[in-house]
Amino acid sequence: MTIVLDLFSLQVVGWSMKISPKADLVIDALLMALWRRKREGRVLIHSDQGVQYACFDWRKFGSDNNPELSISRRGNCHDNAVAESFFSLLKTERIKRKIFKTRSEASSEIFNYIEFFYNPTRRHGNNDGMSQV
Repeated sequence: MTIVLDLFSLQVVGWSMKISPKADLVIDALLMALWRRKREGRVLIHSDQGVQYACFDWRKFGSDNNPELSISRRGNCHDNAVAESFFSLLKTERIKRKIFKTRSEASSEIFNYIEFFYNPTRRHGNNDGMSQV
């Protein structure tokens, strides 16, 4: 799973789940984010150094869409702290100790968490206790 977070609002604006971490995983999440935001102009995209960000398809997507790319430094966990915090919350608040019978069931649970709880309802300490919407 990968997410695209708006660092200003902390809202998950794009996300994707796939069986393996290939370029289409991150491209699908980014396309969702771009579609939702209808952002014109150059967009800053920060990522870790995962294999999906080094492959040909991702580089081609970057050259076709001209984003400003920022990549985490090797061994620096703080660069991706906001995304890691989201995944910690997802695990703690929704999927910990649950056993899903199918991949579809897990995907549905994560969709519900993001779209019906995390984005519109969940309050955040660094946002004066307000939800992202």
